[in-house]
Amino acid sequence: MNTGAQKPLTPEQQAQLQAIDALPDDQIDLSDMPEKLDWSKAKRGQFYRPLKQQLTVRFDADVIDWFRHHTGPERGYQTRMNAVLREYMEGRRGE
Repeated sequence: MNTGAQKPLTPEQQAQLQAIDALPDDQIDLSDMPEKLDWSKAKRGQFYRPLKQQLTVRFDADVIDWFRHHTGPERGYQTRMNAVLREYMEGRRGE
């Protein structure tokens, strides 16, 4: 996850992107692109590990019960709750 600031595009770069965007897909020259890599064995999140902070929090019993029973066996309910909270947080960035 790259959170660093990116340099803005130059007017020339913006013009190039707009020209490509205006072309139909079959007219875009992809001959200089590398071959498609096989990502079938990739593991998501293998290197990114956010810092965790332990705290005590109280949730309604029915909420905890729902997460416990609706979370797949490969992930725990607390991990799923964290993912739901993260999705909510990321959807509200910039507010």
